Amino acid sequence: MYKLSGVTKNYHKGRSTVAALRGVDLVIEDGEWLAVQGPTGHGKSTLLQILGGLDRPSSGIVDFDGRDLAQLREAEMTKVRAQFIGFVFQTFNLVPTLSALENVEAALVPLGVGSAARRERATMALEAVGLGDRLRHVPGELSGGQQQRVAVARALVKEPKVLLADEPTGNLDEDTRDDIIGLLETMWRERGLTMVLVTHDSSIARRAQRIGVMKNGRLSFRQPRPGQAARVQTGPARAADPADPADLEPPDFDDPDSEPADTITFD
Repeated sequence: MYKLSGVTKNYHKGRSTVAALRGVDLVIEDGEWLAVQGPTGHGKSTLLQILGGLDRPSSGIVDFDGRDLAQLREAEMTKVRAQFIGFVFQTFNLVPTLSALENVEAALVPLGVGSAARRERATMALEAVGLGDRLRHVPGELSGGQQQRVAVARALVKEPKVLLADEPTGNLDEDTRDDIIGLLETMWRERGLTMVLVTHDSSIARRAQRIGVMKNGRLSFRQPRPGQAARVQTGPARAADPADPADLEPPDFDDPDSEPADTITFD
């Protein structure tokens, strides 16, 4: 699915250069769920934007199913995003004047889907996330959790190969957070999606098959417990066991001095 080799991203601010990504190497397999954690401002969202073709690397290769996203023309990149990649953001990014149905339909317009087919597919997508009775409601008439469900429906209505989620529960209360992550996990399982999810929430990250850590623009990985990926694939997430050392709370990624306990760093 993805193979990143030596990916860097530099931002220029006046005479200063900020290195957001420093030589990232990463392989994401088809159908994998990867969670990415790390301190604020250390490259998590930049990595997600590179994976989604929303930004281009300063150097390196971003191979997506045999195509280097770094080398595609903007028109080609737009087609890749429209066809193959769904996005879910922390702030929902819904059009406030459009109904839930219209917001979801909008994802199908770049694909040239006719109006009747758009409406049918958008209705089915909203029903799949439990909002079949909210089709005509605008975002201001929906709760935060309902708005995020609309955003999930919009991301999945085009039947993408990849779902990229940037802090999708960051603005939600704990119960709604659990509902949204449960929904994403169900969609990942049922649709065979490749999912990359950026989160500060370690309880969410532990549900993924693999956890990456961004620190100072470099990517490392926490060592999984033996059999963890298989357990995630075949059954519901297991509650953390305080008596199990492998279930101890991961480092506080908002602490700039925090380091993952067991990492493999690609320099």
